Amino acid sequence: MANDTFDIPPTGLAAINIGKSYKGRAVVKGITLSVQRGEIVALMGPNGAGKTTSFYMIMGLI
Repeated sequence: MANDTFDIPPTGLAAINIGKSYKGRAVVKGITLSVQRGEIVALMGPNGAGKTTSFYMIMGLI
């Protein structure tokens, strides 16, 4: 059993053209992100660029 192999599809995460606004002000707009299974990524940018908001949207928290 230890040598069994499984075909695991290379699915990952995709967020296409996401956006968020607060009180009519766009804080994130037009973000597209695609991450394949096993891939490691980082978002880098200045404070207030929308990094945390983007991840919260992808996770469904906001």
